[in-house]
Amino acid sequence: MKLLSLIKVLSLPMLLSLVLGLVASPIAQASSAGESYVVLYRGNAVPSDAANVISAAGGTLVQSYNAIGVAIARSTSASFRSTLLRDSRIENASSTTGFGVSLADLTGDSADMPVGDLPNAPASDSDTFSGLQWDMRQIHATEAHAITGGSRDVLVGDIDTGLDYRHPDLVPNLDFANSTSCVGGVPNQDPAAWDDDSGHGTHTAGTIAAAANGIGIVGTAPNVRLAAIKVSTPDGFFYPEAVICAFVWAAERGFDVTNNSYFADPYLYNCKNDPEQHAIWKAEQRAIRYALSQGVTIVASAGNSNHDVQHPPQGNQCVRVPSEVSGVIVVGANGNLQQKSYYSNYSQIDVAAPGGDALFQLTPQAPNGRVLSTYPSRFRNASLVIQDPAVPGAYYRYQQGTSMAAPHVTGVAALVISQFGDDNTQNGHLRPGKVRAIINGTADALPCPANPFRPGTPYETNCQGGPGYNSFNGHGQVNALRAILHDTGN
Repeated sequence: MKLLSLIKVLSLPMLLSLVLGLVASPIAQASSAGESYVVLYRGNAVPSDAANVISAAGGTLVQSYNAIGVAIARSTSASFRSTLLRDSRIENASSTTGFGVSLADLTGDSADMPVGDLPNAPASDSDTFSGLQWDMRQIHATEAHAITGGSRDVLVGDIDTGLDYRHPDLVPNLDFANSTSCVGGVPNQDPAAWDDDSGHGTHTAGTIAAAANGIGIVGTAPNVRLAAIKVSTPDGFFYPEAVICAFVWAAERGFDVTNNSYFADPYLYNCKNDPEQHAIWKAEQRAIRYALSQGVTIVASAGNSNHDVQHPPQGNQCVRVPSEVSGVIVVGANGNLQQKSYYSNYSQIDVAAPGGDALFQLTPQAPNGRVLSTYPSRFRNASLVIQDPAVPGAYYRYQQGTSMAAPHVTGVAALVISQFGDDNTQNGHLRPGKVRAIINGTADALPCPANPFRPGTPYETNCQGGPGYNSFNGHGQVNALRAILHDTGN
């Protein structure tokens, strides 16, 4: 989806429907011509002759994901898909709307900075702008930090638009060795490739793991390691080949958690009953399930359309990726009054978290209703940007969206794994199902508001369910302190 549009949406009252979500060597460098295709094989393997078959059909094999039976190809041939489907080993194939897979010549600063050496110890929330972080107080993160800021053994991936690897509040926790760009479906670890094109990824990254270093803000899990996995093109699209690459990367590099504050293009909802869309849906689903099977906890934003995602406008066969894949922790947004944010999607929500609400939930603690987090210095002239005056390059911005809510839960997941990870032979992870159960089981119950919600406005909706679980808040608001204490009492 377009990030330019997203940035405008996040700063305007009328939030629309957009949100902001391998280790094998690349087979061939992608060309700038033709269309990109997701090729879905029957079974979880790519045949050894895939490159030849794709070439004979008029295409080029760009990347092969043998663990999930998916390949990325490019072709200029109008008959490429129909020719491929003559091979009985291929279940389906789909163009990703003709967007050229191109690892453009990227210029920018490169860096070889070590990951900061913070201990697995309590963290202090006394940074310059900590007093402006109503969101952290609302989820009891500041109290949780008195017990732990997270473990250096925990690795979190932010699957987003990249991040500003120079930002002084992110550098102490940034894991350069595990950061990459997946744009085009091929990993590229040059820091210039995974630099942030829009600010969105830098903002989500700070909420997850900005360091407790005396400047700016403190993230939800300020001691864990953080890696960027860039999946957004410079124009702001999150295409299937990049999303697939990202989840396989996280699975095969031993990540503990990923944050996914996006939906995967080319469709707001992928309709499983459409043959071509089904190929994209199933390929992405395989990648996500593979990551879950390898111990990666996956957190995703619910979306900003004020939709009942259980009954989307396109029909019940249409789903959002990654948030509607089974096993993913889905996060809705609320504001400082702990009510659903006017834009937040609802139904099939695990928990709610602060995403901000600049229309209906302005309070003394949240005077503009939005969430403050890190932002690239190159975008310092954007609206609602502030600077820590003592530190060059330390810029921060207020934004709202379910994109801002999900990173809080990602950070809490990292704290939970830091506390309860069983250090087993499979990457030392706590299993994703257990992490999800702890987060859901320790959330603060939030009842439905009086119905209808926001009557007489374009955001009028109805909440279904009780305080234990309902369509607006899921199991309730995430609570970092209760989660790390594993306090499931009510």
